[in-house]
Amino acid sequence: MNELAVYESLLFVAGDEGLSLKEMAKLTNATTDHVLVSLDKLLNEYNTRNSSALTIIETANKYKIVTKEMYSTIVSGYAQSPLMQKLSKALLETLAIIAYKQPITRMEIEEIRGVQLATALQKLKLRDLIKEVGRLEAPGRPVLYGTTDYFLDYFGLNGLSELPELTIEDEVEETSLFFENFQQSLD
Repeated sequence: MNELAVYESLLFVAGDEGLSLKEMAKLTNATTDHVLVSLDKLLNEYNTRNSSALTIIETANKYKIVTKEMYSTIVSGYAQSPLMQKLSKALLETLAIIAYKQPITRMEIEEIRGVQLATALQKLKLRDLIKEVGRLEAPGRPVLYGTTDYFLDYFGLNGLSELPELTIEDEVEETSLFFENFQQSLD
């Protein structure tokens, strides 16, 4: 049996879920270092073979076989669906608030954004970018929201620690948006 083909077949079958180094090591009775070396060899084969449309990525500490970026137009044309459409500015803003402030309640998000969010939260849940992560120990026990592993995958992150740092400008902009919304509500 070809060792690289073994890892390729495991990653192919794992699909969108991907596999961690530990999982592959356990399945193949190898060390994680050995698995990593084998994945590097497989990645090198994909990158040097012009006839291959595949590559390997690591997101959320899982390895996955995906198509190379140069084929994204043709693949996205095939994979058009409501879930594959770009996120609107409002959804991205809501998602950013959740990503940076999680766990966070709907009311807290609405206070920051200055608008009601029931529809936005529903759309983000349908796209599997956010999930309910618990309930706040407060009257009414409001739902707490957080991001999903798919969120990490969607943005190509291994963890939340890879989110860009917020700068003072970002916080000033958030504050000025709050005051603009507040001023509009007074008018």
